[in-house]
Amino acid sequence: SVSRPPRTVGLSGGGGAGGGGARPLLRRSRRAPPSPPSSAAPRGGAPAAQPAACGPARPIHRCNPESAGASGAPQPHHVGHDQELAVRKRRNVALAGPEQRGQEVSYEERTCEGGQFATVEVTDKPVDEGLREAMPKVMKYVGGTNDKGIGMGMTVPISFAVFPSDDGSLQKKLKVWFRIPNQFQSNPPVPTDDSVKIEERESITVYSLQFGGYAKEADYVAHAAQLRTALEGTATCRSDIYFCTGYDPPMKPYGRRNEVWLVKA
Repeated sequence: SVSRPPRTVGLSGGGGAGGGGARPLLRRSRRAPPSPPSSAAPRGGAPAAQPAACGPARPIHRCNPESAGASGAPQPHHVGHDQELAVRKRRNVALAGPEQRGQEVSYEERTCEGGQFATVEVTDKPVDEGLREAMPKVMKYVGGTNDKGIGMGMTVPISFAVFPSDDGSLQKKLKVWFRIPNQFQSNPPVPTDDSVKIEERESITVYSLQFGGYAKEADYVAHAAQLRTALEGTATCRSDIYFCTGYDPPMKPYGRRNEVWLVKA
């Protein structure tokens, strides 16, 4: 048999060597359409950046609310320490009771700034249930349910007053106190919900004990009792009222900060 030289197929318009006028063989590869941006992290890397749908993302500020500006433009939601919580004294006290021997309590003496507060009072309900009723009303007022339609932003801590009985248990009554951010102190927006009141409160000096977790009524009662024991013989506090405070949003699962404040008499 006679061997024939292989025919070279051109990929452009011309013929190949030894192929005379051979027709070109065109290979078309189908490219997949570009995939939309994905939030999934590339293997071994950080999550891909998302394009801004409506302009650049606005940061969450963790500062005094005055830093958000006093213009009429909507301000980003922010969490700020708006109350002056000046630490005057910090003490560690070892408890001496038979059930508390070896335990140590660390508390602070503070002066808390007064001013204009939004308040909601709930009666005839246990503390945990009353708090679930009162807090959404405060949040709506802060978020813009007021005569000016202004969202003021949150400040922390949010405190609520509780009223102990003689045996240390809490009465079915509480009052939430939310301090109006500084730029609205002179002329607070008027609530459109009649159950939200604007009240002025003077500065108070408190003894504060901090603890973590998702706090319930029983936790506040237990820590208030611990603090009273630690203060015995060294300080005098009001027995008819004390404050419970929270610093964190509900969706924060770890590193939560709660406090009980016994009011200095």
